[in-house]
Amino acid sequence: MNKFKLLLSGVLMMSTTAVWAQGAKNIRINEVLTNNTQSIQDEFGEHLAWIELENTSYTSYNIRGMYFTTDRSVLDPKMSVPERIKRMSVIPNGDPRTQIGARQHLVFFCNSNPAQGKLHLSLKVPMSEPLWIAFYNGNATDLIDSVSVPALAADQSFARQNSANWTVKKAEHVTPGIENFIKTDETKDAKLKRDDPHGFGITLLAMGIVFFCLLVLFLFFWLFGLVMRHIDTAKKVVNTQPIKPITKTVEVTHDLAHATGNILQDGLKKKGIDKEVYIAVIGMALKQYEDDVHDVESGVITIKQKSSDWNNEFLQMTQFHE
Repeated sequence: MNKFKLLLSGVLMMSTTAVWAQGAKNIRINEVLTNNTQSIQDEFGEHLAWIELENTSYTSYNIRGMYFTTDRSVLDPKMSVPERIKRMSVIPNGDPRTQIGARQHLVFFCNSNPAQGKLHLSLKVPMSEPLWIAFYNGNATDLIDSVSVPALAADQSFARQNSANWTVKKAEHVTPGIENFIKTDETKDAKLKRDDPHGFGITLLAMGIVFFCLLVLFLFFWLFGLVMRHIDTAKKVVNTQPIKPITKTVEVTHDLAHATGNILQDGLKKKGIDKEVYIAVIGMALKQYEDDVHDVESGVITIKQKSSDWNNEFLQMTQFHE
């Protein structure tokens, strides 16, 4: 039993780790601006270099405790985790904005002081120079995403076009906090093709909808069949033949007890009536009950008219009779 519990715990831990790892993989670097003169400002009105992250999944994910770095030395597999953390800038806790919603974006300011805000990083980003930016998981070991940014002019950004391609965007086309490429005249088909060039997303979505509908139908018909089986069973029990004799026996027994009680009460009242008569009546009733030939009376009493001379005055006047 203990071995089974240990095995189950191990499987659950592995599953949880896999789910979290898969969720982190959905976070990616989406846009970078290194020389900010006219782009967005921070809370203090300063123009700082910034990095934009995007959550590509359809579920929210919290990125607190994850790391940015521009130091390629962290790629050394022999480097210890504490040493690697020294070369990184951590995303602090305590800000609800680090819970990135589905298909949402979040901008971090670089070359700043973390004391100025949760989205301010001490990450060093040189202006108008090529650099390498990497995004690491909370263990400071798993590389989630990275990009090599070319030298950019003032207010230009380096933005992701799709999962593999990047491009330099002019200052007027920079889009911090939203999708990189928005076209008002773009059709839904073109947008879908741009977002999902290989069709994997729409395929998984369609298959998921189909299997969900099939599951709902299966549950509905399974429950419906279960209810109908119970109804049929109840009907069979109600219509079973042995129940009728039982019902009749109960009725006959009740009538017999009632009749016997009446006879005994009459006998006690009249005193002197031969007891053998009552014994015979009871014996006949028991015999009829045993042979199941006793009639079940309907409870309807029929009174037949019989003429009598009770109102004949001549018969009542006995003093005139000879």
